[in-house]
Amino acid sequence: MKKLFYFLLSTILLLSSGCGNGEKNTTDEMQSKKGQVVLSKQQFENSGMLLGTLKTQSFPEVVKVNGLIDVPPENRAIINATLGGYIKETSWLVGDLVKKGQVLVVIENPEFVKMQQEYLEAKEQLNYLKSEYERQRTLFEEKISSQKSFLKTESEFKMTTAKFNGLKKQLEMLNISPELVEQGKLTATANIYSPINGSITDLRISKGSYVSPASPIMEIIDNSHIHLELSVFEKDIMKIKKEQPIQFRIPEASEEIFDAEVHLIGTSIGDNRSIKVHGHLNNGSEKNFLTGMFVEANIITDKKDFSALPSEAVVSVDEAFYALRLMEETEDSYILEQVEVLPQGNYSGYTGILSADVFEPSDKFLVKGAFYLITE
Repeated sequence: MKKLFYFLLSTILLLSSGCGNGEKNTTDEMQSKKGQVVLSKQQFENSGMLLGTLKTQSFPEVVKVNGLIDVPPENRAIINATLGGYIKETSWLVGDLVKKGQVLVVIENPEFVKMQQEYLEAKEQLNYLKSEYERQRTLFEEKISSQKSFLKTESEFKMTTAKFNGLKKQLEMLNISPELVEQGKLTATANIYSPINGSITDLRISKGSYVSPASPIMEIIDNSHIHLELSVFEKDIMKIKKEQPIQFRIPEASEEIFDAEVHLIGTSIGDNRSIKVHGHLNNGSEKNFLTGMFVEANIITDKKDFSALPSEAVVSVDEAFYALRLMEETEDSYILEQVEVLPQGNYSGYTGILSADVFEPSDKFLVKGAFYLITE
């Protein structure tokens, strides 16, 4: 470190003062010994250095958490077949955008035809039983027919009505039109439509493959309303309140910091002794966030004021932290001393100084250019 320090200082002096009298300037304009640096004003200006005082800055108290980018349940759809069958048509790939109501796949199954036949038979039988039921009721009311005959006809009519309605509902679930079936237009295929707008994130079928009702066909996610799903440990949950600001980043994709706020706080503790916290993003739709991205987040629970210096004025050396304080200013030079400081976090380009009470408000520090001047 010391060798690098002297090398850099000599180089700067040579560039600023000329090679012809570099040795003289190094002696006259700058001196350095342990814990103290003497800089000529010419050296100071040529190197773009700056002096400044301690400033009061607000530093947030944060709870550090991890989590994921997620979407609400209504923005995620797992597509299944109501009844099993073979995939007759599909033209989608992972990443394709689909709209609500668009055909995703066409399934073929001979059982669909059988169901439609049963529906037509139940309809015709129901027409007959309805007439017979009304006739028996009239006869019973006029005491011409027995109660037994009337109750038997009524039971058959109600059972057939239930069967007819059940078959009609099954056809509607398969997206087969009962009205077309009643016109004699039977089909062995059924369409599956997209229930939401979104993009296909998972596809588990190919043309000709068989799918059962328990087998997922594909997954669709609508990223128009994404949020943060954070895990907060039990020891920190009492600090978390609604509407507290959240700062987060996607460590695997970018160093950019994004903003959100606490929207919901879970009311139960999970197996790993953590609670789920739901955060809403600020202008999240303008970013290319994807569901499942890992996030590192800071939930800002409070703010406190500390005396602070620009972060580049505080240099770490062997697990200790130092700054350069102005001891004396002469006509031609600045005399700086190396002082140890106790930092209190970094925020917005400033480092809080816990040991600030040992300094005077008027004390000046080298706030720019200190990195290569502080030695071990």
